[in-house]
Amino acid sequence: MKSVRPKKHLGQHFLTDLNIARRIADTVDACPKLPILEIGPGMGVLTQYLVEKDREVKAVEIDRESVAFLHKNFPKLHDNIIGEDFLRMDLSELFSGKPFVLTGNYPYDISSQIFFKMLDYKDLIPCCTGMIQREVALRMASAPGNKAYGILSVLMQAWYDVKYLFTVDESVFNPPPKVKSAVIRMTRNQVTELGCDEKLFKRLVKTVFNQRRKMLRVSIKQMFSKEKPASEAFFTLDIMTKRPEQLGIEQFVELTNLVEKELTTCK
Repeated sequence: MKSVRPKKHLGQHFLTDLNIARRIADTVDACPKLPILEIGPGMGVLTQYLVEKDREVKAVEIDRESVAFLHKNFPKLHDNIIGEDFLRMDLSELFSGKPFVLTGNYPYDISSQIFFKMLDYKDLIPCCTGMIQREVALRMASAPGNKAYGILSVLMQAWYDVKYLFTVDESVFNPPPKVKSAVIRMTRNQVTELGCDEKLFKRLVKTVFNQRRKMLRVSIKQMFSKEKPASEAFFTLDIMTKRPEQLGIEQFVELTNLVEKELTTCK
């Protein structure tokens, strides 16, 4: 069967360097013995090394041409090639409810959506590895005080330890992307509860980083209605003079609790 044609509307950039493919596959060794779910296998350049790991591998691929190619060239996977949209899948019973490792050469245009979905299943996914756009990888691994630190940094680092592993050049893809790529590894930290309302935490992080150049006392006002504004004393707290990139996870948790208390008072 001939090679699969990369499709622009699916954000397909097929990796051609086998050495890098093997290095990416080996990142799942951080969580040994667990089954593996690969997203977007394409023509299986990464898959061929994952199936050598002597553990169950499933691959989800939305491109029908790629699915046909995988069925022909990876008969060992049998029914483990899933022709679906990962973002629409229910992952809770994927491996009979058992934890698994997530990996892949992720489509750049939906990589953030993939990781946000992963957070919904964080108790089932103790480890996530793979290749993404370098800029996104830097954001995910960034510490407070850096320009790259933002929404993705906070929401991912609240639950995972994020490590930037190595950079991948544009020349090893077909077609070459216009940006460099990077390989990351995320492993679940010891946090089981944030210590605040998780939905409010997420809403707060997104709200303040959407106005990242402004002090918190300015951006947080959006979380209160005109009918029920926050008290003036609330905005005189020391933390309100900071900007979002100055806050670590614990400070965002603290701020979430302060906002929740104020919202309750305003009712």
